Amino acid sequence: MADIKYYDVILKPVLTEKSMNEMALKKYTFLVHPDANKIMIAEAVEKMFPGTKVAAVNTMNQEGKKRRRGLVVGKTAKTKKAVVTLTADSADIEIFEGL
Repeated sequence: MADIKYYDVILKPVLTEKSMNEMALKKYTFLVHPDANKIMIAEAVEKMFPGTKVAAVNTMNQEGKKRRRGLVVGKTAKTKKAVVTLTADSADIEIFEGL
């Protein structure tokens, strides 16, 4: 496995209607590096956002979609999503404030 630093694990937050509704339950959704595991994701969230404590991490791999342009058929890049659940006494993540 590649040497992935904690700041390379989380790529960007996922801002959908479902993920916004889950923020009330202290569940945050991120796109993460495809080679990152649950332990690496939990450490990255705790280091990048001070005051947070991770209770659970759920991950899902999404295969790339088939795309066609004329006769050429290809696939988009595969991605990995992580839903991070914080503890009840944990601080909220600031990048989602005011959304």
